[in-house]
Amino acid sequence: MALILASASPQRKTLLRGIGVSFQAIPSSIDENACDEKDPGKRAETLALLKARDVKTSHPNDWILGCDTLVEAHDGSVLEKPADAADARRMIALQSGKTSKVHSAIALIAPAGKEYVGLSTSHVRFATLDTKTIDAWIEQGFWEDRSGAFQIDGPGQLLIEHLEGDWTGVVGLPVFLFGQLYRKAGLAIT
Repeated sequence: MALILASASPQRKTLLRGIGVSFQAIPSSIDENACDEKDPGKRAETLALLKARDVKTSHPNDWILGCDTLVEAHDGSVLEKPADAADARRMIALQSGKTSKVHSAIALIAPAGKEYVGLSTSHVRFATLDTKTIDAWIEQGFWEDRSGAFQIDGPGQLLIEHLEGDWTGVVGLPVFLFGQLYRKAGLAIT
């Protein structure tokens, strides 16, 4: 039995390797737009579970880990991955000087099919960003494939004024929560 990460995210891979977990990465092929859940936290949990279930169909004897991270702006709007640079600019400008919630969910499915799901929510306060800073962020492509059009690892740290919560959750895989679910499932990280 192996652990399969149902994601292609390099950040999630780095976080798992950082705690010494052996795994194989096999991205899910679900269409996130097909999920009609509107509540951001529940949507993240639902998507994490759908991704894990998708990979589970072709790997029934393995442990599967699904993840999803969604950003909820101060006005309650959900900021998923931007469609293009203009959408990313809108998202970054909306968050400038404000606090967003980052909902990061994980779903662990055992070989026998038992499901363990959890959610970590962090509050990220953005610095007030001028047009030059936003332009540079967009031009360098740091927004690509990132919920809310930002990252908190690497250069993204320069956009963030304050964080309440789990830094690894904002990156995309809440490590402490993963450890809790892993232990709840009767596994040990060695």
